[in-house]
Order: sequence, then C-alpha cells, then structure tokens
Amino acid sequence: MMRAWLLPILLVLSGSGVAVVQAVEGSSPGAVVVPLLLIALLAVLNSPLMFPRSIGAVEAERRSAADGRPVVYWRPGCVYCLRLRARLGRRARRAHWVDIWRDPAGAAVVREINKGDETVPTVVVAGRPHINPDPAWVRDQLARSGQGGA
Repeated sequence: MMRAWLLPILLVLSGSGVAVVQAVEGSSPGAVVVPLLLIALLAVLNSPLMFPRSIGAVEAERRSAADGRPVVYWRPGCVYCLRLRARLGRRARRAHWVDIWRDPAGAAVVREINKGDETVPTVVVAGRPHINPDPAWVRDQLARSGQGGA
C-alpha cells in the first residue's frame, strides 16, 4: 500500500521543501503558494485518489463475467493509466479497476498477459486483453457493456 503513495508523498515533501526555501529567501506569498499548489495537484493526480476504488483481480474477473464490463489493471504513477482515467471521465466508475501494486494476483495476471512485464493499463474485455488501448475504444466498450442491462 505504501508503494502506491510513494510518488505523491515525495512530490509533497519536495514541493514543501522548495516552498520553505522560497519563504526563507523572502519571496512573495504568491511565489510560494502557487508552486506549492501545483505540486499538490500533481501529487493528487498521481495518487490512488484519482481512480475508482480498486478491487482484487479474482473479484474483478468474477464481476466482469457477470456484467460484461471491462477490467482495467493499473498502478499509481502510470502516466498512461492517468490518461485513460481522465479520458474516461465519469464512465471510469463502470469499469472494474485492479491496482496491481495492491493486488499480487492482479500483477500476476498482467505479467502473464505481457510476457513477464507489468505493462499497464491492461484492459481485459470478454476475456481478451488489450495493452494500453485507446481511451475512446474503452469508452465504447463501457457503453456496450451498459446496454446489456448490467
């Protein structure tokens, strides 16, 4: 769990350090606060907070088999995962999200699909894996899974 928060924590600590140095040097309040807010925003964007609640791989696969919705394997700090999440918007909550840093079974699934690599996002739809798919395609898959009444 700590691994998922490492990058956001480092960002906040380094941003705070820069803000303290600027404040000590007598910079204007705006020169201290604005960069600190930008670093805080970057930390939030790279944290698990930006993603829907993760579930385990076994549970995600069970739910996907029942409702036909995609399973998205991701990890915090992944730019491509963040891009997918942002481009899906509110629709992202309809997918089943598995944080491979929190779920060893999810990491194993991704390594099996990607020949030993933990390449994310890996999206599984109807049992077929898709590595770093186009967000528009994932949106389309979410729309199709919603038509089935699930």
